[in-house]
Amino acid sequence: MQKAKTLGELKSSLYRSVSVRDEMRANLLCKLSEGKPLFPGIIGFDDSVIPQIANAILSRHNFILLGLRGQAKSRILRSLVTLLDDSIPYIAGCEINDDPLHPLCRACHERLAEMGDETPIDYLGAEDRFVEKLATPDVTMADIIGDLDPIKAARGGHALSSERDLVLRHRLGKAPD
Repeated sequence: MQKAKTLGELKSSLYRSVSVRDEMRANLLCKLSEGKPLFPGIIGFDDSVIPQIANAILSRHNFILLGLRGQAKSRILRSLVTLLDDSIPYIAGCEINDDPLHPLCRACHERLAEMGDETPIDYLGAEDRFVEKLATPDVTMADIIGDLDPIKAARGGHALSSERDLVLRHRLGKAPD
């Protein structure tokens, strides 16, 4: 099946966007029904940790992995990517990879108003949707989500509450130049 290249083609393909929790749940249910291993390479947690993670995903809950060094916490988190769809559509050229059916940023709203069903669509792979940031005790929230530089905002003529200054931060916490 060929992937849609425009918003109109995407709509006619009957594609529906879902939350990440619902996406992971559906893919987990498929793996369970096919009898596939949930986390290949994870040894020794088949009767404890893995069923608890599966229950959390099936229930659409948040969870935190705590444990001593060497207990496969990072490996488990990295393997959660296998529960994501192979690729999802986004509005081509969008800095935050906006959902074409439910865009967030003003630039995408303007682009959709201008181009309508001819708006180009691109696809983001599962591996590209996962960003890892090691959270050691010296990591601050600003390191994770970014912070606002009021001087840059003022020089750029933007209000501190401007969507451009709030949304277009780099994924790893760096403010836009």
